Amino acid sequence: MSSPSIGLRALWNRDALDLRSDEVLAQILDRGELADWRELYRLTRGDAQLRARLHRLVRTLPLPHFWLAALANLGETVDFDAPVPDYYESTAI
Repeated sequence: MSSPSIGLRALWNRDALDLRSDEVLAQILDRGELADWRELYRLTRGDAQLRARLHRLVRTLPLPHFWLAALANLGETVDFDAPVPDYYESTAI
């Protein structure tokens, strides 16, 4: 398997990619670009622990809700009726 390729924008204040860190995962989810999100999706396909951590972050942080659909597509049980932080409310000026 090739090493993960996450762009500089997503890791703007990091020296290296460390997917063991929830803070780094949250930063990729928040600041990443489409290519970064595709790479993260690819990585979660084969890593149940990473998927579970991603699921927990998506439920607790104000992130775009499409991540719930992505997790469901990867086989995670997702309750689409459960409350999640409103991404647009927290990012509005």
